[in-house]
Amino acid sequence: MSGDGRGDGRGAPRRTTGLGRVLVALYAVFAIAAVSRAAVQIAERFSEAPLAYALSAFAGLVYVVATLGLGRTGPRWRRAAWVACSVELVGVLVVGTLSLADARAFPDSTVWSGYGAGYLFVPLVLPVLGLVYLRSEARAARAGR
Repeated sequence: MSGDGRGDGRGAPRRTTGLGRVLVALYAVFAIAAVSRAAVQIAERFSEAPLAYALSAFAGLVYVVATLGLGRTGPRWRRAAWVACSVELVGVLVVGTLSLADARAFPDSTVWSGYGAGYLFVPLVLPVLGLVYLRSEARAARAGR
């Protein structure tokens, strides 16, 4: 990365305006929250709910990748953002459904339990917004922005 405020060292700017900036900020908050929560849960009581705590750690890593992917430019970062947002959406849907179908499998909640109900459903909405944003960005790039 160059020191001139640009994202990839080749002159392409970072996504620092508009919806991209909001998404990066939201993902950063969720990355910090999920990683911190999982670290405490794993360190203090992993044996109580290993699946839930491992899923929280995984969600935190997904949020970190999404934050970086959305915050940087270039094809690798864009791909990373697509993958992270897609994995997050699938994770929220699968874990959300499983946590409601079999609550005993999740004795403690994860970020994605109940479709993110504990986080005001932001984990369900965030990847959709991220994917819509990435799609609109790709269209604009193809149109010659």
